[in-house]
Amino acid sequence: MDLKNSYYEFYGNSDMTGLRYEQLRKIMEEAGEKRPAALKKADEAGNDWYQSEKMIGMMLYVDRFSNDLAGFEERIDYLAELGVTYVHFMPLLKSREGNNDGGYAVSDYLMVEDKLGTMKQLERVIGLLKEKGIRTCIDFVLNHTAKEHIWARKCLSGDPDYADMYVMFQEDTIPKEYEKALTEIFPGVAPGNFTYYPDIQKYVMTRFYEFQWDLNYKNPQVFNKIVEALLALANKGVDIFRLDAIPYMWKEPGTISMNMPQAHKLIAMMYQIVKEVCPSVIFLGEAIVEPFEIVKYFGSGERKECNVMYNASLMVLLWNSLASRDVRLMTRSLAKDYGIPSDGLWINYIRCHDDIGWGFEEDILRELGCDPKMHKQFMIQFMEGTFPGSFSTGELYEFNPQTQDARNSGTLASMCGLEQAVNEKHLYKLELAVKRILLLHAVIIAYTGIPLLYSGDEIGQLNDWGYKEVKEHAADSRWLHRGKMDWKAAEKRNDLSTVQGQIFVRLKHMIHIRKANKYFSACYKAIPVVTGNNAVFCFHKEDKMLVLANFSEYEQWVDSQCFDWFGLPGEMKDLITGRFVRSYDNRIQLGPYEYLWLV
Repeated sequence: MDLKNSYYEFYGNSDMTGLRYEQLRKIMEEAGEKRPAALKKADEAGNDWYQSEKMIGMMLYVDRFSNDLAGFEERIDYLAELGVTYVHFMPLLKSREGNNDGGYAVSDYLMVEDKLGTMKQLERVIGLLKEKGIRTCIDFVLNHTAKEHIWARKCLSGDPDYADMYVMFQEDTIPKEYEKALTEIFPGVAPGNFTYYPDIQKYVMTRFYEFQWDLNYKNPQVFNKIVEALLALANKGVDIFRLDAIPYMWKEPGTISMNMPQAHKLIAMMYQIVKEVCPSVIFLGEAIVEPFEIVKYFGSGERKECNVMYNASLMVLLWNSLASRDVRLMTRSLAKDYGIPSDGLWINYIRCHDDIGWGFEEDILRELGCDPKMHKQFMIQFMEGTFPGSFSTGELYEFNPQTQDARNSGTLASMCGLEQAVNEKHLYKLELAVKRILLLHAVIIAYTGIPLLYSGDEIGQLNDWGYKEVKEHAADSRWLHRGKMDWKAAEKRNDLSTVQGQIFVRLKHMIHIRKANKYFSACYKAIPVVTGNNAVFCFHKEDKMLVLANFSEYEQWVDSQCFDWFGLPGEMKDLITGRFVRSYDNRIQLGPYEYLWLV
């Protein structure tokens, strides 16, 4: 892919395009000259490091995890103890005061949020992490900035160099055309996609929240400025950029302005620039859309876009399997080939900072005899904890009283039944909840891709109901699962008589096994297997390893003839326990929520 040709093709062959391209080249050259020697040395190895079996991620908010960056330095050994090899810092760049969408309303790309520390401190933390073999990921918001950003202020002041940096209009004719086709991202709390500001007499596109102004990538200056910020951060030592809200980058009247071809071209150009200036850096794309759309953000051939993408489908399917005790939807969905390129990789996770929306492949649900709307309602109610017999404790997010549609919030442990068990002082329910927590982690750690843990899940942290007492958080149930790290509870992490110890020690053990075994690298693809038992999920790693997972609280048997090509009947070794597993009468027995990694 030739950057110059792509740039001119995208922005037109004009004198202004020429000037902007020369400006871009200067930005790239200066960033290359300023790149520290240690980072240039790392660049020599390229960027295929993310495909290693040693990749284990953890996402966290600095203020929730350690108060600030200074406090974080004291917690690096904790991450190393668990086996983490990359840390995803949730938004820590300077954002607007007051409501800032959890930090995604950036007011300065090159400053750290005051309460967390300074950019110099962040650079120091990144260096300390590298000494422990831990890479760094940060959020990089591409679609919008806070309305207080210097670019917005200069745009409004009439600075010609910042004209048309945002999507804004003096009259409502074009905004009305946009609104005919656009969907609403937060219809309950932020309806509409434009905001009229009387003081500037303009309609500004605000697809997310009123205080987040959408950038206008039709102006090459926007692209150049974003690249300049990205390269400056890469030179601080950032290894992974989580590119936020990439499906929304390009806007066109008469369309839903999502997943547009132009958005793919913009990301491909950014990737080409990174490949030239800082080739050890990778892109993680955030696109919570249909699977067939997600895979397009990997790019193809010479037009590479993102190295890794979030496997949102696996997350939703895991919770569905746990609630229904039926893995058929997961098995059939994951068996579909969406054409992931050989160097593309999934980030596999169970829960993140966001809510969970229940998007399933409706054709498969109907094949299984389920009504998609009714099944969605089942999941919403089950995960909230209102469905009869549910073990989950959670809350609704963006509930629509007319349609009864909603998404769900809650920590992994609380939705796995631990909060209910603790509240009821029910020891058997507690035992089952711990088994569910470990089961879900066993799948994401073994499945092809990079496992990503959410801070606190490794010690079974429960919902933080205190969020309702915080004015800025009270209206957003996602803060239910964003509680502060309980370091007092974490002190029990090596005591197997405690819940914290049972989860932490066993997770640490699974992580150790993964990092020591090449079958967990990206080279070996996970291939689902139909077992004939609806409660048992199974996949193999190209005939080298077989994973079995019982998504039921009841004992299950699996006919070993389903995978006799793998070496059964016969004897295999479970990597986790070290015990040898044999089939009895051509059947394998699995206990409640038991999981096996067989070789």
